[in-house]
Amino acid sequence: MGLSEASGPRDTQALLSPTQEMEQQRRDYYVERPLLNQEQLEELGHWGSVPGTRPWRSWLQCSHARACALLHQRLPVLAWLPRYRVHDWLLGDLLSGLSVAIMQLPQGLAYALLAGLPPVFGLYSSVYPVFIYFLFGTSRHISVGTFAIMSVMVGSVTESLAPDEGFLQASNATVNETARDAVRVQLASTLSVLVGLFQVGLGLVHFGFVVTYLSEPLIRGYTTAAAVQVFVSQLKYVFGLYLSSYSGPLSLIYTVLEVCWELPQSVVGTMVTAAVAGAVLVAVKLLNDKLQRHLPLPLPGELLTLIGATGISYGLSLKHRFGVEVVGNIPVGLVPPVAPSLQLFTKLVGNAFAIAVVGFAIAISMGKIFALRHGYRVDSNQELVALGLGNLIGGLFQCFPVSCSMSRSLVQESAGGNTQVAGAISSLFILIVIVKLGEFFHELPKAVLAATIIVNLKGMLMQFADICSLWKANRVDLLIWLVTFVATILLNLDLGLAVAVVFSLLLVVVRTQLPHYSVLGQVPDTDIYRDVAEYSEAREVPGVKIFRSSATVYFANAELYSDTLKQRCGVDVDRLISQKKKRLRKQELKLKRLQKKEKQLQKQAASSKGTSVSISVNTSLQDININNAEGSKAKEASTGDDELEGTVASSQEDTKTPVMSTLKALGLPQPHFHSLILDMSALSFVDTVCLKSLKNIFRDFREIEVEVYMAACHSAWSRHSSSGLGRGWGSSGQKVSQAAREKSL
Repeated sequence: MGLSEASGPRDTQALLSPTQEMEQQRRDYYVERPLLNQEQLEELGHWGSVPGTRPWRSWLQCSHARACALLHQRLPVLAWLPRYRVHDWLLGDLLSGLSVAIMQLPQGLAYALLAGLPPVFGLYSSVYPVFIYFLFGTSRHISVGTFAIMSVMVGSVTESLAPDEGFLQASNATVNETARDAVRVQLASTLSVLVGLFQVGLGLVHFGFVVTYLSEPLIRGYTTAAAVQVFVSQLKYVFGLYLSSYSGPLSLIYTVLEVCWELPQSVVGTMVTAAVAGAVLVAVKLLNDKLQRHLPLPLPGELLTLIGATGISYGLSLKHRFGVEVVGNIPVGLVPPVAPSLQLFTKLVGNAFAIAVVGFAIAISMGKIFALRHGYRVDSNQELVALGLGNLIGGLFQCFPVSCSMSRSLVQESAGGNTQVAGAISSLFILIVIVKLGEFFHELPKAVLAATIIVNLKGMLMQFADICSLWKANRVDLLIWLVTFVATILLNLDLGLAVAVVFSLLLVVVRTQLPHYSVLGQVPDTDIYRDVAEYSEAREVPGVKIFRSSATVYFANAELYSDTLKQRCGVDVDRLISQKKKRLRKQELKLKRLQKKEKQLQKQAASSKGTSVSISVNTSLQDININNAEGSKAKEASTGDDELEGTVASSQEDTKTPVMSTLKALGLPQPHFHSLILDMSALSFVDTVCLKSLKNIFRDFREIEVEVYMAACHSAWSRHSSSGLGRGWGSSGQKVSQAAREKSL
């Protein structure tokens, strides 16, 4: 009497090994239990509400253990530094820190130019935030500091609010670089303070989950577009051009058009310098990849290129002889802290929030990758606080916003780094360069820094290969990638990110509005139910229709759920209900006509009886002959009265006959199934529209004599709907077979 009768006996044992066949025979069993509604289930299982937790009570408690735990949570260095294994980790952290510092030095100088600032401020941004993250960060392997995407976002702000055109000198129409740089440094440092405030605030209110709204295709599309923007922004240094500053939508397009227009004015010496430096950097990287197994540490190609280019520029006097633009004066020593300009907060608040979110997303994504690889946990909220404090304190010392660098993080891990001691060592190395060695890079060509930036974009530009892989894997993710890329290219980095996030969330809503609906059937010789449209051997249980949705039912898709259910059942439910109502209405009209006819007949019968009585009363007893004649007429009248009374009685019986409301009695076709099971396993939440839609489904199918059951209902909401909806539902393992078996038996 099992459900396997629905599909007929099938021989599947040939697909199983002997061991699996024996195991299947050993586990061959039959389960049968009664259906339970919600009230019966609660009574049987002694249901009770879960006591509510009040975490705020623990927040107000104070103890020595809680104080220590809170201190270790907010200052993680106190937790891991006392357990630091000097003999095992120190050498690796030392070599890793030096390797990262060697990369950080040229990248700091180059990314400062990308931010529109003097190169020395890139070195400042490689010291303060790194040391702050050493104290407050939870990731052991990421390298915090200057990063190309963050720098280009800062550069878009500084160049839009302090363009070159605003600092032209009236005497010779040249740009007053000193005044311009002072304003841009103030903008960048104020922006860093505001970014830090956003990140610290979001971290303290446990807003670290915001990064979950940035999917991987979105981040990769965004970073690819940012890499294109970085590449375009460095073209003026590669060709030695002086371009106008553009900001806002289509600024990238305008820059590319101006570069193409100004190409005839390119400086040949600058182009050759950039080409030679780029070729050397690429050659060293290829050599590192080829000799990776044989080299204890990768060759510091960027540092060697920087030193060599500085020496050649100084020896050949590239600036004076060939017009190659150089870095210029790099002040020695640190700068005192400077308070941010509060008047700039209103101008920078939108860009600051976008930079805060992007910087955190990059850092936490890299941190989680390394944490998963090395078996430790990264606290997303504490990461927000650590990055925020780094940007906040760094902004006071004229740094610009920073984040995690992907390339340096990979070097820090591969070089043997175990903790953030490597980051502290790299920041100390950069500090020594700032204090003692900065002046030696006075003759460094800017074209070399531009070549360094462009070569380091290789990894992000290689993400264009995602288009092919996503086309094969998931075209919806490809759509997110493409929309993010195009929006970022056309609308700039801040607006592009906003458009990408909104589009991604809207796409989630659209996908829940258009889920996959399926009618389930039983796979032969199993208790497994699959979509009959996908599994050709799956057979529906006779008399039972099982319907499943891949998404939760809520206000946005409740109507579609109901319409698709009626369509997939193979019965025009609405038309059948309409026909039933029409025929019932005809019956009611017929009944009303019969009732009206009955009243008329009753009136006729009453009038006939009145006439017969008057004749008998007025009959004269004196005239026997006349009396006899009238008696014969009275017999005829009484016979007519009896017939009239019989007609009235029959009409009364017709009016008392009950209305036939079944489909069969009404002459309407009956559905080919008697039970409908709604698989609600995908239901994660319920709103009032969902409940109303389910009530309408129950009402409509009961109108056509089909019983409706719900399977895999969560007790948190089924209690609210059991009174008006279902008769019963099974557990998740038996939801289909149990209800169907009960009805089919």
